[in-house]
Amino acid sequence: MARVKDGQMADSLVRLNRIKPQTNVIFNILFAVFALISIIPVFFVFMISISSEDAIRMNGYRFWPEAFSAEAYTFLLREAEAILRALGISVLVSVVGTILGLFLTSTMGYVISRSNYKLNGFMTMVVFIPMIFNGGMMSSYVINTQFLHLGDTVWALILPLCVSSFNVVICKTFFKTNIPDSIIESAQIDGAGQLKIFARIALPLSKPMLATIALFLCFGYWNDWFQSTLYINNNALLSLQAFLNRIQSSLEVLANNPALGVSIQQYINSMPQEGARMAMAIIIIVPIACSYPFFQKYFISGLTVGAVKG
Repeated sequence: MARVKDGQMADSLVRLNRIKPQTNVIFNILFAVFALISIIPVFFVFMISISSEDAIRMNGYRFWPEAFSAEAYTFLLREAEAILRALGISVLVSVVGTILGLFLTSTMGYVISRSNYKLNGFMTMVVFIPMIFNGGMMSSYVINTQFLHLGDTVWALILPLCVSSFNVVICKTFFKTNIPDSIIESAQIDGAGQLKIFARIALPLSKPMLATIALFLCFGYWNDWFQSTLYINNNALLSLQAFLNRIQSSLEVLANNPALGVSIQQYINSMPQEGARMAMAIIIIVPIACSYPFFQKYFISGLTVGAVKG
């Protein structure tokens, strides 16, 4: 009799969770629309990048240009040295900054998640206050340049964005709600120290959170150009995004590295201005778009790891 009731409950749950065909069609249409909303701008920028400069000048931006041209990418090939150098800086900053930021954020979040930590209240306020009050750009600039001497160094692109109070709060909440105190106490009874508990227990159980924080950090570093504007005067240390921003604001940045011995005005006149801007945007988009599926893979796989079985 009990088996019959269990079977009936299971059938009722299946019927309750079953999606009607009409609803499924609506969901598929919505997802297709959202996908197009995300893809169409990238496609639009790419089509502009392969449009001839004369067609853009006469007809403006179009999804399907009247005249195709690869002069924007040909021009960028002539500037390959400067672009590859900027690309290398962006990759270096993104990789080092993500690893360092993930380490500092997770360790700080774990420490303030432990209720038996004596300075828990004080450290929580230290983390929480910057989420509401900011010291301002001037104070940050003075500290980073005058006291820490980070100006014109790669560390000026890494350290200011390394730790975010928002990310630390996410880590603290995850550690506090998903890692039971019973596991920590069991490890302590077995003689494990806090560092070993963090490395052997907390981190393996925190793959979804670590993947999320890594995603935030990597995208933040890759898309950042403001730190270069503040702290970098040496063109050899410009990130790819800052390099693009300086192209948009002043074409003299490229004119300082001419491939041919021509004057600045001749060099600017020969440059496919609109196409080059869009081609640079495509170059920026492609690496991070290709890396996102790998982040998504680890994020999804982490969701199935670390469950506490009762």
